[in-house]
Amino acid sequence: MTGGDEPGEAVRVVLVDDQPLVRTGFAMVIDSQPDLVVVGAAGDGAAALELLADVDADVVLMDVRMPRMDGLEATRRLTARPDAPKVVVLTTFDLDEYVVAAIGAGASGFLLKDAEPEELLRAVRTVHAGDAVIAARATRALLQHVGPLLAGGRTGAEDAGGTAATAASSPLAADAAALAALTPREREVLELMARGASNADLMARLFVSEATVKTHVGRVLAKTGSRDRVQAVVLAYRCGLVRPEDLLRDAAD
Repeated sequence: MTGGDEPGEAVRVVLVDDQPLVRTGFAMVIDSQPDLVVVGAAGDGAAALELLADVDADVVLMDVRMPRMDGLEATRRLTARPDAPKVVVLTTFDLDEYVVAAIGAGASGFLLKDAEPEELLRAVRTVHAGDAVIAARATRALLQHVGPLLAGGRTGAEDAGGTAATAASSPLAADAAALAALTPREREVLELMARGASNADLMARLFVSEATVKTHVGRVLAKTGSRDRVQAVVLAYRCGLVRPEDLLRDAAD
């Protein structure tokens, strides 16, 4: 279902939110860009799955709390499909545990619903390019809130309830074994990723080329069994490689 990769072809976006005004506002922002286009919208998770069975999309912006089927269950079902689009979960600070569960359900990132338009656009482009929405300032701030949950090895299923229980997490022993398999440099790369470093940041910090950074990141993902950078960051928190106070210290610097 993922497409839109040919030069000059716009990234196709589907909006899923139960508030019509939110969908309209996001659509206006996205359609204002020559390289992005909204190809569909739905008011709940069930409608989104029906829509995406017929409409090709590259990126889905998915709200969490919706009637009929929430964004967590919709994300889990959608990402289980072959060649599924990337999902960015829309959230607010008071839904921290839903965010953790959403990552486990297969989301490639999360974004605050009150993010600036430029940040929304950057998130869509970043996810479509194969990265995860993990380095944006709002995401770093959000990680400061969900960090304690990640560090405790929780997925949010205990507190989010309902379909959040379907979000899977790796046993801590398996996480530790994966971490032990990393070389010192790969471990350093993972730590920097977990602290919000982009590929450009890694190049600057490690004094290596973009190709080398991509090689390191690819090996980290492969050895940890992570689907993307978000999954790798979750593992880093669960194993204690990075702690919530590290992000707080980074934000203060």
